[in-house]
Amino acid sequence: MRLTKTLLVVSAIAALSAVALTGCSSGSTAGASGGGSLTIAKPDGAAILSTQTNNPFISTGSGMSLGYDRMIYEPLAIVNPVGKNETTPWLASKVEWNADYTQLTVTPRADVKWSDGKPFTADDIVFTYTMIKNTPALDLGGLKLADVKKDGGNVVLSFSESKFVKQGDVLQVTIVPEHQWKGISDPSKDPVKDAVGTGPYTIKSFSSQGVVLKARTDYWGGKVPVGQLKYLEYNDNTGLLRALQSKEADWAQIFITDYQKNYVDKDPKHNVFWGANVLSPDMVLVNTTKAPFNDVAFRKAVNMVVDRKAHAEKARSNAGPELTSVTGIPQPTGDQYIAPEYKDKTFSVDVDGAKKVLTDAGYTWKDGALIDPSGNPVSFTLQDPQGWNDYVTGIQLVATQIKSTLGADAKVATPDADTWFTNMATGNFDAALHWSGSGSNPWHIYDDVMNGAYLEQAADGKVSDNFGRYNNPEATALLKQYAQASDDATRTEALNKIQKIFVEDVPAIPIGTHPQLGEYNTRTFTGWPSEKDQYATADPTQPSAVQVIMNLKPAGK
Repeated sequence: MRLTKTLLVVSAIAALSAVALTGCSSGSTAGASGGGSLTIAKPDGAAILSTQTNNPFISTGSGMSLGYDRMIYEPLAIVNPVGKNETTPWLASKVEWNADYTQLTVTPRADVKWSDGKPFTADDIVFTYTMIKNTPALDLGGLKLADVKKDGGNVVLSFSESKFVKQGDVLQVTIVPEHQWKGISDPSKDPVKDAVGTGPYTIKSFSSQGVVLKARTDYWGGKVPVGQLKYLEYNDNTGLLRALQSKEADWAQIFITDYQKNYVDKDPKHNVFWGANVLSPDMVLVNTTKAPFNDVAFRKAVNMVVDRKAHAEKARSNAGPELTSVTGIPQPTGDQYIAPEYKDKTFSVDVDGAKKVLTDAGYTWKDGALIDPSGNPVSFTLQDPQGWNDYVTGIQLVATQIKSTLGADAKVATPDADTWFTNMATGNFDAALHWSGSGSNPWHIYDDVMNGAYLEQAADGKVSDNFGRYNNPEATALLKQYAQASDDATRTEALNKIQKIFVEDVPAIPIGTHPQLGEYNTRTFTGWPSEKDQYATADPTQPSAVQVIMNLKPAGK
């Protein structure tokens, strides 16, 4: 993450419209709300709206699932995973890290009020982070806070280990009001029906038909451009796509097969589909504890015959660029991080080279079928949940490519999502197409598939990451070295070595980019993020959703 250690409120002013934030410094007054309405939609089914849960620490609740909590509660700062990876101070006017990123000093923004009229203060920040420290179930980002205290008008957060790679997790914690939450006995379970936040909206109504938010007239950020937000649920992607096509929904985040034909061309003047190219490739995670993927020769061979161009075109409908770097780092977003050794090394389908790797390792063929060095036919199953059309298409392509080029018996299974998640956690799989960690630097990519620390933390045989159970002490040590380094030179050296292990030992097989998708239209409002203006992603459930709303302006003005 290319962040400076000190971030000031001026960043926020640059990121939002002038009317939104130039009047937010000390002594300013908030503006009235704008007019108009936007409808935001998700494809998760009506069950999400069966119970009102506004608690921002319950990820499966209605508020976080639909994303409307992002408009009610706010963080200290917002970290942009695209563009220049800038950080925009939000409820903080200044944040400053120490040299090794084990301590953060926060200066709260002045003249901010909660939606019930009470002032926002440093005490609310102290309360929120202390609550997380004392309630492990709330520590969703693994912050491992050591101490939280006030220092004059500032707040000082201390951590038991460097947070360089988790700056976003620290800065984007939802801040809640002490005067309300101190009376909540179990903050990890309470639905918080009466949502009090610093954000630009409050809840107007909640029902099984949807959620309606109304703009505040006293928001610290100035005039709220959109007077009302409506949040709706559809049963699946197909239903939501119809809503987008019929102009029933304005803003969403779904995968659309042939998005140009099925969405953009329905109203080419106004409909926009944008896949923000973030540092998060899709990979075939392979179980390195059992055959055939416990053999690096077979992993290398598979890596050499996968057709990434076909994956980008057929599985992802070119929603993002083809993954080309052998390091697995998406480009151009991650160009600055690719080791000099691999700057010009790109993937290409090399069937002859793959067969030589296998032959040199003792593999043979019988009647076209690949036989391992022990004399057994090579067979395995790729699995992903039924209904995940892009991922299922992806593993079908990979299976076909491996069968036709190497002669291995590659099968495809599509269990239900619950079964699949359990299989990944318990290691009950051979291979699966899966997303990787996302952040403002590639550490998250490699941590997800190479960090042996997750194996040490396994509970009841279940792991929370490194599902392929790759165990390389050198890689684990380098990941730790990168995370805890206090200077860029040490981080660069560690990352270059991590990339070398990844390329040579193939702990996972990178397949394609995994853009953060978003669909919106410019019929009523403009100022949306786009390929040309990457100030945020276009995903309405991300922390930056409030930043997007505050950047909008009525069409034609």
